[in-house]
Amino acid sequence: MLEYVVRKGDTVARVAAAFGITPGHVIQGNPWAADRPYLVPGQVLFLPSVQRRRYTPGEGVRVREVAEWFGVEPEALQVLNSGLPADGFCVPGRMLVIPARRRPRIVELRGEYGPRELEEDIDLLTVKYPFIHRETIGSSVLGRPLNVLRLGTGSRHLHVNAALHANEWLTSPSLLSFLEQYAAAYAEGRNWQGHDVRRWHDEWTVWAVPMANPDGVELVQEGAGHWHPRRLELEEWNGGRRSFRHWKANIRGVDLGDQFPAYWEEEQARRGRSGPSPRDYGGPAPLSEPEAAALAELCFRTPFEAAVSLHSQGQEIYWNYRGFEPPESRSMAEAMGAASGYRAVFLEGSDAGFKDWFIQEFRKPGFTVELGFGRNPLPLEEFEDMTTETGQILASLLSG
Repeated sequence: MLEYVVRKGDTVARVAAAFGITPGHVIQGNPWAADRPYLVPGQVLFLPSVQRRRYTPGEGVRVREVAEWFGVEPEALQVLNSGLPADGFCVPGRMLVIPARRRPRIVELRGEYGPRELEEDIDLLTVKYPFIHRETIGSSVLGRPLNVLRLGTGSRHLHVNAALHANEWLTSPSLLSFLEQYAAAYAEGRNWQGHDVRRWHDEWTVWAVPMANPDGVELVQEGAGHWHPRRLELEEWNGGRRSFRHWKANIRGVDLGDQFPAYWEEEQARRGRSGPSPRDYGGPAPLSEPEAAALAELCFRTPFEAAVSLHSQGQEIYWNYRGFEPPESRSMAEAMGAASGYRAVFLEGSDAGFKDWFIQEFRKPGFTVELGFGRNPLPLEEFEDMTTETGQILASLLSG
């Protein structure tokens, strides 16, 4: 058995991924973890031993050299070898445990996918594919950057956002993974599932906001422990529950999916929420939250032809809003549905969403896509299918 001391941000799935075992193995060695919503820094986990590569360095061997030889990250070496510096020299004669080799793809799940994983992957993507341009359109309530990735040089502009709802965070890596596949195909001069990505790149500019609610995503995944600056009020808004898995709102308890000025007052009356809550509270006023305001400002300054907001779950595509949608919206949604196996749905009785506001404000096609099927947060096993379906839906728009 290996002893591991939990660090901030650790979850059962993340620890399992770091050590090349399954979450079930972690629970097997630590049965108490099955009954607790989150790990707490300082707890000790007992992890089963697994067969791993080992290496004993000699004099003058740098940590980064070992990482490069074995195709792993220096940080991954540190996880398995306590006291090892991120840079500098290895201790001669001290055997190192070598983690699993890094995979060729950048965007992969190593447990839950949160703001930290997003920042790391964006850094790697923009280095590997310099034609992906990164901008910051604002900051979250807790000061995290709201990133937008721009891909393509065309005069037609498409907006896509993901993880507006905190417990729908699996939409973030699904969107980013498709962007990586698109970029790789373009860099290598090949098609993506039969689509000409060179045409996409020349005709369209895609603006992607992969995680619109980073504070909420972290809360869902890691909870509000003693370190959290808003722990007491979050616990109160959450009804005293320790688990935040069901949380959709931002860190101020405002549902960003009800924040947009499209019959906002009617939606608030329908929801019946008068204060901060895990879901359905639209805030004190439309666009009161920095995350929603940043999305609106991006749309005001960029002439988007269409916009897509990725949510989960249901495998449905909503395309209308109070008759404000242009006539082509329905056929576009049906084409997206045919490409992905999703159902194009005429939706009534819902207001104040991003899609609603975009259609009303600009009279352009706007879509809410409910990725995957199940209960939020969707299981990690849905990631590959959701990535493919995200690509099929966006490819339908880009090739149309």
